[in-house]
Amino acid sequence: MSLISMRGSSTAVRRQDIRLPVAGRRAIISLLTVIVLWEISARSSYLFGFSIPYIGVLPAPSAVVAEWSGLVTDRGYWSSWYLSFSRVFAGFMCALILGAPLGLLFATNRMMRGVFFPVFEVLRPIPPIAWVPASIIFWPTQELSIIFVIFLGAFYPIVLNTFNGARQIELPIVQSAISMGAGRWYLFRRIILPASLPNLVNGASIGMGVAWEVVVAAEMISGGNGGATGSGLGLFLWNAYTAGNHEQIVVGMLSIGIAGYFSSALLRKFGGLLTPWLTRK
Repeated sequence: MSLISMRGSSTAVRRQDIRLPVAGRRAIISLLTVIVLWEISARSSYLFGFSIPYIGVLPAPSAVVAEWSGLVTDRGYWSSWYLSFSRVFAGFMCALILGAPLGLLFATNRMMRGVFFPVFEVLRPIPPIAWVPASIIFWPTQELSIIFVIFLGAFYPIVLNTFNGARQIELPIVQSAISMGAGRWYLFRRIILPASLPNLVNGASIGMGVAWEVVVAAEMISGGNGGATGSGLGLFLWNAYTAGNHEQIVVGMLSIGIAGYFSSALLRKFGGLLTPWLTRK
């Protein structure tokens, strides 16, 4: 192969590396399309002489960006980010630490499953928001009550997905390992836990999404620990609603969406490191 062809091939490889993947290009195109249609719909009364139903009453993206740029220098806005994120992190970590072992116990211990799983199934359909009044009464501080409600929102998906992942292990695999002298600890460490990890990661990702949904409602109902500003994104949304600031309402919604997206993306990335055999080609 000549030197010119080698240079040409290396240049082509570099160009391919610079290009975005197809999924990334499609995502950018779809986002830009939504933003343009949103801008046109929000300004339809000025452009076409009539307002498009429902969408036409929303503030335009340009107005939302202008409002957002003013909030970037507001300490209360970033304090709301920090408080909501710290609450979600605390509640989610408690749910993960307690939920994953409980799901494995339900799957591997018949007595635990028979005694406690019916109670779990009775409590599971209760929405986490329904626990807000009781948690405010039960816990000594509003901060603990918010974290407890977030914990409940993430706890049930983690337990159930971990349980289902462990129960999906084929019985002949376990029997073959036992026939070759594998003990309980070896079975758990080399068969049950690796087989349950993909479902555990999926359950944790679902739980993270539910946690961000719950924290907003919990902060709205409980008052976000009583502060007027910087008391969480949920109270930030509520204050924007009571003030009639539609642009800030959209800013709060987008902030929650961005926080939830990156939290779930980081969780999936970490889950991929724990389960490299799923991405290996």
